[in-house]
Amino acid sequence: MPAILRPAIVLLLLMTALTGLAYPLLITAVAQVLFPSQAAGSVVLRGGRAVGSALIGQSFSDPGHFWGRPSATAPQPYNGTASGGSNLGPLNPALADAVKARIEALRTADPAGAVKVPVDLVTASSSGLDPEISLAAADFQAPRIAQARHTSVGAVTALIEAHARGRVLGFLGEPRVNVLELNLALDGSR
Repeated sequence: MPAILRPAIVLLLLMTALTGLAYPLLITAVAQVLFPSQAAGSVVLRGGRAVGSALIGQSFSDPGHFWGRPSATAPQPYNGTASGGSNLGPLNPALADAVKARIEALRTADPAGAVKVPVDLVTASSSGLDPEISLAAADFQAPRIAQARHTSVGAVTALIEAHARGRVLGFLGEPRVNVLELNLALDGSR
C-alpha cells in the first residue's frame, strides 16, 4: 500500500505547488508588467486618492451628475461581492413595475425632457455593476445637468463627446461613456 500512496502524494504536492503557487504568481507578475492599471483593479485616482474603479459603477443621485445604469446588487448598489442580475424575466410584473418607477423618477428629475428614456437608464446590466452608459443615455441627461450646474447643454454635450469611447475593436458593442470618469470631468470643469 505505501508503494501506491507515495507517488500519489508526491504528485498531489507537486501539482499543488505548480498550479496553486507557481502558475498564479507567474500570471500575476506578467499582468503587473503588461497591464499594470488593469491588474491593480483599474482604480481611478483624483488628487492622488482612489475615488473608484473604472470597472464598477457607482451610485450618483445628485441632479448635477450623470446617473448610471440601475444596480441589481443588494442590499447596497454596485456591491462587487454581490454581482449578478436580478433574474427577473421580461414578463415579470416586478421588473415592469421597477422599470416604470425608474422612468417616472427620470421624468420627475427632468420634466421638460421630451425624449424617449434610453433603456440602459431603466434596466440593470447582467452583472448589476455596469460603469458605463450609452451615449443616448448621457445625452438624455445633458439638459438636467446643464440646468443644475448653470451651464449650457452644449458644454455638457461637448464633455460627453470628449469622453466617449467607440466600439471595442471597431465592431463590438456600442459607443459608450464611463459615468465615474464623466462625473469627475464635470467636477473638474467647475
